[in-house]
Amino acid sequence: MRATIIHGPHDVRVEDVPDPVIEQPTDALVRIERACVCGSDLWSYRGERATPAPRPIGHEFIGVVEEVGAQVEHVAAGRFVIAPFTHSDGTCENCARGLTSSCDNLGVWGAAGTDGRQLGGAQAEYIRVPFADGTLVPLPQQPEVGDYRDLLALSDVMPTGHHAARCANVTEGGTVVVVGDGAVGLSGVLAAQRLGAGRIVAMSRRPDRQTLAKRFGATDIVDQRGDEGVAAVCDLLGGRLADSVLECVGTEESMRQSLGVLRPGGHLGFVGVPATDPALHISALFPHNFHLAGGMAPARPYIDELLPDVLAGRISPGLVFDKAVPLDEVGDAYEMMTLRKSIKTMVTP
Repeated sequence: MRATIIHGPHDVRVEDVPDPVIEQPTDALVRIERACVCGSDLWSYRGERATPAPRPIGHEFIGVVEEVGAQVEHVAAGRFVIAPFTHSDGTCENCARGLTSSCDNLGVWGAAGTDGRQLGGAQAEYIRVPFADGTLVPLPQQPEVGDYRDLLALSDVMPTGHHAARCANVTEGGTVVVVGDGAVGLSGVLAAQRLGAGRIVAMSRRPDRQTLAKRFGATDIVDQRGDEGVAAVCDLLGGRLADSVLECVGTEESMRQSLGVLRPGGHLGFVGVPATDPALHISALFPHNFHLAGGMAPARPYIDELLPDVLAGRISPGLVFDKAVPLDEVGDAYEMMTLRKSIKTMVTP
């Protein structure tokens, strides 16, 4: 089969690799119908995160189950499924608490699992899914092709934006600031709107992303960054600052900006994947009694929560996909996103 392999900075190739097979009785094989490039993939593509050896890449996909192992009970061949960006066994203590991203048997597509074995990447034709019952979300019926992008958004960016909103304690009528205008930040705007926020400030400098942020529910746009951005938000909100801030970038600058617009006692939800380790200066935080929570989203249970709204047409998170390329041209997707010519690019068979 064909699969995307990253070799180093600005070097992704579609190569022929062995077809995946059932290895454990809890596995499933999935034919990938849609995948995409994530902003976190760009850390490796730009060289900000090392690639010591060539490896498969991509962690978001939807598709059709081709085959299941003997112990798989809840998904069957022929079922259309959504896969969260991690696999999880669904049975450990953390999974039982809804923290599937902290599963004892966690694995992220395109990376090594907790057992040290390399998992296949999602920018490919097929993929082996360990712990299929705990991981895959089967749809009640075959979806229309026009719905694919909304379903694909549930594999990562929409649950991650929702996680930021939950961690930031977004409440009915509250004031929210979203730092980051990538697909996750825009999904955070949509999540805050869904949870009933009264005012949503999106920090964005790009007209196309500003337009989508407003469509998703942003009431205000601030196009400055850093200290200027903090001052602009303070002025916009009359000095009261935000009840909730969603940090959706993962840099020291974005964290500093997020804390700068948060009111004392406010809640910050951070979900930006860090390329480096942003410094948190506790002495600066200490006087403000901030609530900080976040990290890798437990996408699996969030899909269950969000899917009914997608199927009913109440939310359309797939609007973040503004470009699409066939698998053989996946390198163009990386370049478009690196150059900010695409918010998020879908990959088709």
